[in-house]
Amino acid sequence: MTTEPVSQVHRWRAFAVLAVAFFMTIVDLTIVNVALPTIGRKLHFSESDLQWVVTAYGITFGGFLLLGGRAADLLGRRRILMLGLAVFTAASLGAGLATSSGFLIAMRGLQGLGAAVVLPAALSIVMNMFAEGAERNKALGLWGGIGAAGATIGLIAGGLLTRYAGWQYIFFLNVPIGAAALLLAPRIFPESRLQGVRRRFDPLGAVTVTGGLLLLVYAISKAPQAGWGSVRTVSLLAVSAALLLAFLVVETRVEAPLLPLRIFRLRTVAVANAVGLLLGGSFFAFIFIGTLYMQQVLGYSALQAGIAWLATSLTSVALAGPAQLLVTRISAGPVMAAGMALIAGGVLWATQVPVHGHFWSALAGPFFVAGAGTAFGFVPISIAGLAGVVKQEGGLASGQVATCGSASVGTYSSNVGGPSPKSGPPASGWPLPPASAHLSHS
Repeated sequence: MTTEPVSQVHRWRAFAVLAVAFFMTIVDLTIVNVALPTIGRKLHFSESDLQWVVTAYGITFGGFLLLGGRAADLLGRRRILMLGLAVFTAASLGAGLATSSGFLIAMRGLQGLGAAVVLPAALSIVMNMFAEGAERNKALGLWGGIGAAGATIGLIAGGLLTRYAGWQYIFFLNVPIGAAALLLAPRIFPESRLQGVRRRFDPLGAVTVTGGLLLLVYAISKAPQAGWGSVRTVSLLAVSAALLLAFLVVETRVEAPLLPLRIFRLRTVAVANAVGLLLGGSFFAFIFIGTLYMQQVLGYSALQAGIAWLATSLTSVALAGPAQLLVTRISAGPVMAAGMALIAGGVLWATQVPVHGHFWSALAGPFFVAGAGTAFGFVPISIAGLAGVVKQEGGLASGQVATCGSASVGTYSSNVGGPSPKSGPPASGWPLPPASAHLSHS
């Protein structure tokens, strides 16, 4: 394994560019939700096809993360990162220029594929630039805070761009950012690749795990419409489980497995992946239900609801630094436990919100508490998920951490824009309606 000396790399400059690329891919999970009605009208989408604008991204994003991470380890992280950036940027340009529904859906699928390559490659570069310990914890603390804020920032950005520039600009925005990252990559990102060793591939493992993950994300994303007990949902989940089981069998028998199962002997990695799955399932469901409540009951516009979530995002970003300091001084386990407890507390508090609730009296408290929980959850998961991992498997570990939450993120992002909110005109006191602005129907 060879790596350019870290001293020759402006690490924090490289980290800033990688963080922007990461943020861009996370924002794209939700940025289109606000624009869906406009896109549907302009491109003459049928009601059943419109959700594919979101679902196509979520499926390819979740399905290819593990494969993208392993490809980065085997073929060179900078090379694979640049490939992912090129695919993502070109697909973003194509989506903005789309004049038909089918073409836009295809471009969204390509965007998801590009994002699935970019994310683990970028995170593994961060891992290799910073030695394990306080310095890496600082970088991953910032990384976790950025990830926690990305989904809600996407709602706000989508609303602003759709309202003041046009729906195409939610895609065009990625083009100059991606192009700039591509130009900077050869200059500031270190390369690392296997040299002097025969690189063996695991095609059967790649097919089974990618197929299983694709079906899993698709089944979960469509289950709310088809029904969790429907024949289609149960059949898809069964086939997905069979493929993933076949993948595990394959990995125990091939000479060079795509996912060496010994990585789960690292207790911190195994725990981080398990907690990441639980965190994604709880927090993103909380965002989904909270958004529906604000739009359908309180009468918020989509943009107002997105701005309301700033209470959560800003809290998470503000506490990312203290979270990584606690991980460095104590350990990841207690901090993760505290984060999950805070998220659970915020969710339980939100269950007491009355029908005619108001933001400051009913929602602000749960939002701030859950935001603190995401900081103390996402940050130690990011750190623990890479702790003790050898550099040669950094992309694999990064893809694992991202994959654990991808099904939950895909479900949220494919449903938050689905139901038509019963919202009237924006209330006075924008961006947040005043205490009197609540729905008066029974």
